Amino acid sequence: MNYKIYRLSFNTPVHFGSGVLNESLIGFCADTLFSALYIEALKMKTADQLYNMVDEGKLLISDAFPYIGNQYFLPKPMIYVEPKKQGNSTEKKQYKKLKYVSVSEMSRFLSGDLDLEKCSLDNLGKEYSQVMSAVRREEEDALPYRVGNYIFNDDCGLYIIVALENDDVRFLLEELLISLSFSGIGGKKSSGKGKFVLKNGVMDDSLQEMLSKDSGKYMLIASALPRKQEMQEALEGASYLLQKRSGFVYSETYADEEMKKRDLYTMQSGSCFNRKFLGDIYDVGEGGNHAVYRYAKGLFVGV
Repeated sequence: MNYKIYRLSFNTPVHFGSGVLNESLIGFCADTLFSALYIEALKMKTADQLYNMVDEGKLLISDAFPYIGNQYFLPKPMIYVEPKKQGNSTEKKQYKKLKYVSVSEMSRFLSGDLDLEKCSLDNLGKEYSQVMSAVRREEEDALPYRVGNYIFNDDCGLYIIVALENDDVRFLLEELLISLSFSGIGGKKSSGKGKFVLKNGVMDDSLQEMLSKDSGKYMLIASALPRKQEMQEALEGASYLLQKRSGFVYSETYADEEMKKRDLYTMQSGSCFNRKFLGDIYDVGEGGNHAVYRYAKGLFVGV
């Protein structure tokens, strides 16, 4: 498999759901991207081709992580690291709050000698709240509500890592990503949010080494769920957090009314395992007219 980086340089504010409408995350999970790509593929009559490539393991995608200039960030590994500096309570609290680690600083993090300033996301962008209104047919007055948005600074945004088997896979993926850049990703797309310019990223040597590293410990970089037959082995010696993935079905042909997807609990990126697992694409439909897919395939780096 060949690894490639794509940078999403957003030219509009974004809204990535956290479960609270007036807040926005700074990134999104791989299943969100797959669903968005699948919708674009349906428009282009290439949905079956996309599904088969992913199902056969010819295409794997990561969650979307932040970048600042040429500095790429990954989730903080969910493993205990003994800091070399003892007795500094303020620094210990900062370590606990840390969500992302710069790729260039990952080895120092794992050795307990991290420079926290080099992992700061202060220059990434800013979150703000926007007042919008909802007009209901049975009521005369518009009802105001707040939406949390995030806007990235110049030369900042999100990036994804993909594993590609060949150029045919790459051509299809890039075609879908370009189409998605105009449609937008995330919430409130009808308000113009989530649009981006797609750019090729330069693979960092440190990141390339982590992707190909044969290690005794592997960090998940895509929200994923082992298949039933993989579960027991995957959980041995693992340190992980679960997250509930839910949402509504965006399809006019699925049912006569809007319906929710079946909840699926996946392991968060940053979770660490002694062995890699494949994961799967799960059908999370609730009895509608066609399948509804949730991407949960594993992609790892050695730590």
